[in-house]
Amino acid sequence: MASSLFFRAALPSWSFRRRHLHGPVAGPIWEVSGGTVRTRVKICGLTREQDALAAVSAGADALGFVFCDASPRNLEASAAAGMAATLPPFVSVVGLFLNPERELVESVLREVPLDLLQFHGEEPAAFCESFGRRYIKAIPMGGRADPLAYAAEYPAAAGFLLDGNRAGERGGQGETFDWAAVPDVFPRPLVLAGGLDPGNVAEAVVRCRPYAVDVSSGVESGPGIKDARRIAAFMREVEDVRDIKDH
Repeated sequence: MASSLFFRAALPSWSFRRRHLHGPVAGPIWEVSGGTVRTRVKICGLTREQDALAAVSAGADALGFVFCDASPRNLEASAAAGMAATLPPFVSVVGLFLNPERELVESVLREVPLDLLQFHGEEPAAFCESFGRRYIKAIPMGGRADPLAYAAEYPAAAGFLLDGNRAGERGGQGETFDWAAVPDVFPRPLVLAGGLDPGNVAEAVVRCRPYAVDVSSGVESGPGIKDARRIAAFMREVEDVRDIKDH
């Protein structure tokens, strides 16, 4: 299934079309203004500076820091700020929250230069919008949520992340979902998550054509401990699909 993206808010003049590939990796790919839209990559759940730098060195577009006490990847704001300070330009810093208290989000924002907020729980749209920051909203596909109906409740979201968890559960559990549930047409950029790893991300990109992919446990040697070789392998798999698209 392919995910058609139409940017209504930030990029109102852009529209996407799809063309089909033939050969080893067949399927539709997305183009805009005559150029191929590459698949972005976010490495989430980072807890160590060396892992953040390994992700950047491998070519990650965004890094995710988790601010949730129940997660083994939870970070103190001071630690996240320290890691963010080591990053080069043009790498986005994303803060993930799960049903947080307002004070937690506000305290993190005071310390950490977040480019984007990610709400992974049952936060209402008004709460997500109240911080004056761009945000993406996770959709719990493990519970067979209707992505289009869910997205309609968050009209200001910059994009939506499809994860394999059920409503109220933490992501990053390595759980996939039925990719056939990814809509053909969607009003915002889609980020595909849930059980991705170096062994299946290429197929996921080919089948779902997301704007971006998000990985956490799939590139770890243990909870919160990233494996630089698995990060590099994950990035190569995404790049290989890009290379095929360009030929």
